[in-house]
Amino acid sequence: CNGARERTLSALRAVAGDEGVCVGAALREQHGRDESVHRCRPPDVVVFPRCVEEVSALAKICHHHRLPIIPFGTGTGLEGGVGALKGGVCFSLRKMDQVLDLHQEDFDVTVEPGVTRKGLNSYLRDTGLWFPVDPGADASLCGMAATSASGTNAVRYGTMRENVLNLEVVLADGTVFCTAGRGRRPRKTSAGYNLTNLFVGSEGTLGLLTKATLRLYGLPESTVSAVCSFPSVQAAVDSTVQVLQAGVPIARIEFLDDVMIDACNRFNSLSYPIMPTLFLEFHGSSRSLEEQVTITEEITRENSGSDFSWAEDEETRAQLWKARHDAWYAALALRPGCKAYSTDVCVPLSRLPQIIVETKQDLITNNLTGPIAGHVGDGNFHCIMVLNPEDPEEVKRVHEFTERLARRALAMDGTCTGEHGVGLGKRALLREELGPLAMEVMQGLKATLDPKNLMNPGKVL
Repeated sequence: CNGARERTLSALRAVAGDEGVCVGAALREQHGRDESVHRCRPPDVVVFPRCVEEVSALAKICHHHRLPIIPFGTGTGLEGGVGALKGGVCFSLRKMDQVLDLHQEDFDVTVEPGVTRKGLNSYLRDTGLWFPVDPGADASLCGMAATSASGTNAVRYGTMRENVLNLEVVLADGTVFCTAGRGRRPRKTSAGYNLTNLFVGSEGTLGLLTKATLRLYGLPESTVSAVCSFPSVQAAVDSTVQVLQAGVPIARIEFLDDVMIDACNRFNSLSYPIMPTLFLEFHGSSRSLEEQVTITEEITRENSGSDFSWAEDEETRAQLWKARHDAWYAALALRPGCKAYSTDVCVPLSRLPQIIVETKQDLITNNLTGPIAGHVGDGNFHCIMVLNPEDPEEVKRVHEFTERLARRALAMDGTCTGEHGVGLGKRALLREELGPLAMEVMQGLKATLDPKNLMNPGKVL
């Protein structure tokens, strides 16, 4: 009813100001979609709080009126996590974009939710420190915490789970608390339940993240990158496993299959051999690099790898990694006018060759375009599915393929999502992965923290 709607809007405006409450169609559309193939589900209202007090006051209004609350960072998610399935209020946190407390000697920093990964690293530029978790997109750091994101550097530096020390959270009823205690930032703790990591990966279903305290790292003295091609997937993955077994602290070890390399060659006018390929990067002092590189070269040679093509200076390195970073666009260029959907299963390392070989066979049998790129050091890989969303028959084939892929990963003791999250599409798979008892525990936690089911309803559970 209109009267109630107007009263709610004026209550929201009283907190966030007139310009902080938007009901325009274009803006609502923009906040109802991410980078995934899930269709746009716009919220009824978008609010732009400027501080945690406003987030809390706005949440109280939503709680009172039983309005769903959907947190929004940069909209770069890949699983439909920001769609307003039941309408409600989207909390766009981009105006809260301050880097708050940098402690250089302690290697930590606290950021507001609007601070992005690139924004933080440019802020840190002259400190000799950096934040290494890199999901590709310039995502907001609290959004990355919410989805437990990772990326190419995770094999060396870990994912968001290992790099968040504390979170400030606003619950559905407006309560504000800090998961590790206000202002606390020890490197480790044995104090109580691990509330911080309950919210890392919660995808906005338990609360809004309004601050994150993050672990930082010293910028490596030297960095070198290399590319190496192999006669088979098995040889490339065997090399990866052996490099890790040898204790080489490799910073990135990325796999591209023949289809993906071919696409990258065309897209960037490169001439890599069209074979399973590893892109590698080493961080350290010049002395430690020498050792890392010698061991790795030996291992790849024993696995019939080609000679390394090297890149040491910044420019050549950037060119080399451009091929890997542009994989998404290179895949899309295989079929102009189509859309892409990226899968992200993850299995124990030893099962990687088998799952990649079976997956490639599945793609060929079902006439699907799905070049493969992966963070093989973690056992995580992506099929970048290129499809025509207007062709219902192809959409169905892709959907069935992604379910088979996820179940193949589960059968190998892996997970249906290594880094993108559950969102909308993987809820049934999550049940299969965790089993009914673990799901019940999760539902119990959700009911305790959000009894009215207002936080991002319809996702994850």
